[in-house]
Amino acid sequence: MFLTISTSGTAAFPATDLGFLLHKHPDKAQTFSTSYGTAHVFYPEADAERCTAALLLEVDTVALVRRGKGKGRGGAPDAALAQYVNDRPYAASSLLAVALSGVFSSALRGVCNARPERAATPLPLRVEVPALPARGGPDLVRRLFEPLGWAVTADPVALDTEFPEWGDSRYVRLVLESETLTLAEALRHLYVLLPVLDDAKHYWVSSDEVDKLLRAGEGWLPGHPEQKLITSRYLSRRWSLTRQAMERLELVRLAEADDSEVESIDNAVEEESEAEEKPTPLAVQRREAILAALRASGAARVLDLGCGQGQLVQELLKDVRFSEVVGVDVSVRALTIASRRLKLDRMGERQAARVKLFQGSLAYTDNRLKGYDAAVLSEVIEHLDLPRLPALEYAVFGHARPRTVLVTTPNVEYNVRWETLPAGHVRHGDHRFEWTREEFRAWSATIAERYGYEAEFAPVGPDDPEVGPPTQMALFHRNDTEKEAKAA
Repeated sequence: MFLTISTSGTAAFPATDLGFLLHKHPDKAQTFSTSYGTAHVFYPEADAERCTAALLLEVDTVALVRRGKGKGRGGAPDAALAQYVNDRPYAASSLLAVALSGVFSSALRGVCNARPERAATPLPLRVEVPALPARGGPDLVRRLFEPLGWAVTADPVALDTEFPEWGDSRYVRLVLESETLTLAEALRHLYVLLPVLDDAKHYWVSSDEVDKLLRAGEGWLPGHPEQKLITSRYLSRRWSLTRQAMERLELVRLAEADDSEVESIDNAVEEESEAEEKPTPLAVQRREAILAALRASGAARVLDLGCGQGQLVQELLKDVRFSEVVGVDVSVRALTIASRRLKLDRMGERQAARVKLFQGSLAYTDNRLKGYDAAVLSEVIEHLDLPRLPALEYAVFGHARPRTVLVTTPNVEYNVRWETLPAGHVRHGDHRFEWTREEFRAWSATIAERYGYEAEFAPVGPDDPEVGPPTQMALFHRNDTEKEAKAA
């Protein structure tokens, strides 16, 4: 993708001052690494009368696919084969905007120690973008740029010049001209509006994007007639972030109208002398729910199957009613971290007698797991491929057969409440599945019937009336009759 910035000059104020403002020497071709490729800066022309700086971004398409996998929109605006066949290497987008901010960071801020007066002075500017995705067409391009002082030429690009009857594509050839803007203002307009027109960012938009938008939009976005559209598209239509940005922009507008500082308006609520109470993390709520259920069951000897780094084991050891706690995990590294967390090498003899850590796979029967009061499978089953789940079911419920089994797993219905989780994605990259409440209950009922247990259910975390809790927990109690487990 390609962009040029041109200016004209005189003998007193040569056009080559553009090199000072951009902090890039006109006699050199320079190369810069970016997250998704290589940016080149060079000057096709540079003399006192006219100077043009060009930014050429070569996109590494392999890196784009790899970095985009599982993160936000994956670098492609369309579905299906878009991660492999798309316009990202050729058309101006958020990739080019990020390159602009990285390569011309000082110019974007209006910093130029060598020519400070030129940095603060409007220049005759001409910006050309040969291929710009414009969702909304040339009319939207003009609505975005003209209120900022640009003369806009947005020529639609035909789908195929050989077949004019096919009509125009969604791309335009953009030319912007102005004599009333500084270079920093021009760069900030491009930084915000290029991805707005493309309407498909290559990375997941988080809360820090609000600050980026307000910094780049300072001085022009609060009064822009298309403020809401710009804000919504820049933040990938994340309604909570858009609302936050709009509220802050309104404060800026009111402050400007009142000729005062934003802080003097946004003072209706005094700052709390004490930090606001933070919500309890879901992982902590999960451990608390498990501990409460184990205490209610009367268990003394407990297995933590898939113990990970030992957080639950650590909590169990704090309660003396649990006389023996065993942590099992397939990962040696996780067990090493758990051992360090528990300080096994410095633990007293009596306490050390209560805890064991050993490696084991839940896909196989293990006689070491027999004879315990309770077993916990906390956020474990979703890490197994579904065809391997029956092996775990038999190893735990059919072979080890503890009196009580606690199983927790994510409730996929609740995922819509996680604003930072892209639609259709699971909560962790290693999750092979995530079940609805109905699916989890059906699985639990089958297990209970097959292996002689009774199942009950409890929510973990806030129980949303529409989508349920973030974590669902099943408590399996072995039937007292101790009937032979049915064949799997």
